[in-house]
Amino acid sequence: MMTSSSETIDASAAGTWTLGDLTVNRIGFGAMRLTQPGPAFSKGPSGDRGRSMTVLRRAIELGVNHIDTAAFYFSPLRSANELINSALAPYADDLVITTKVGPGRDPSGVWTWATPAQLRGQVEENLRQLGRDHLDVVNLRIARSHRAESVADHIGALAELREAGLIRHLGISNTTADQLAEARSIAPVVCVQNRYGIGSTPEDQALLRSCGEQGIAFVPFYAIAGAGGEAGTGGGEGEGDEVLAVARNHGVTPAQVRLAWTLHQGPHVLAIPGTGNPDHLAENIAAGAVRLTPDELALLGP
Repeated sequence: MMTSSSETIDASAAGTWTLGDLTVNRIGFGAMRLTQPGPAFSKGPSGDRGRSMTVLRRAIELGVNHIDTAAFYFSPLRSANELINSALAPYADDLVITTKVGPGRDPSGVWTWATPAQLRGQVEENLRQLGRDHLDVVNLRIARSHRAESVADHIGALAELREAGLIRHLGISNTTADQLAEARSIAPVVCVQNRYGIGSTPEDQALLRSCGEQGIAFVPFYAIAGAGGEAGTGGGEGEGDEVLAVARNHGVTPAQVRLAWTLHQGPHVLAIPGTGNPDHLAENIAAGAVRLTPDELALLGP
């Protein structure tokens, strides 16, 4: 159960890290779930516009200064980027907006993957939707089926856009250690955004540690949803006894335990939980103040 003080806990409680020369609070906000109340990327109904804009504005009031989004976050009636623009522009000087390129969706929702030559168009679409003249951080999102392939051409194209001033910093998402090393040989990389949470594999753990050693932010997605993925927490298996036990110890929710565990994995680990619910937003941000004991961390896993 959530404590009554949670609504006053600010995102700064989680501490800060840097994305290149940009300092952000370690707990931010992911925009994927703003556009529809059900599973992301489904054919379900669109979310309530006013409610989504309220969530965004409340996030800023609660100290969030790092928002993760993408042009392919949309439902039939809602675009995450447009909601961000409408709710938050003119943007605060300290607000960092991170977006992703690589994947795309046509109006019917069919997925496509950009060639290196098409990345400029995706960057310009994000600029247009967000109403900005540059993007703070752009992640190249790798298709699951391409995780054994070279990223040189795509990173090279984004590096050219960085040199042209359209992008400030580069990141890479859904990647491997080899692809990260290849990307860093072409241009600086400030963050890795990979699926990660309680129960992640030793390979995932190794990449997280490697990022810390290199001073690169590690930004997990689906840290709360786990096996539920796009469907959210309701789409996964039942919560484990260990998570429930730790939640009871602290008087918090299992989702908050999962977020707190993620943040405990290293000072370079950021969190970008997403929600379209103002109450859940406050709970997510309050997770940055949850301090787990060594015994609890051992119980939850490496």
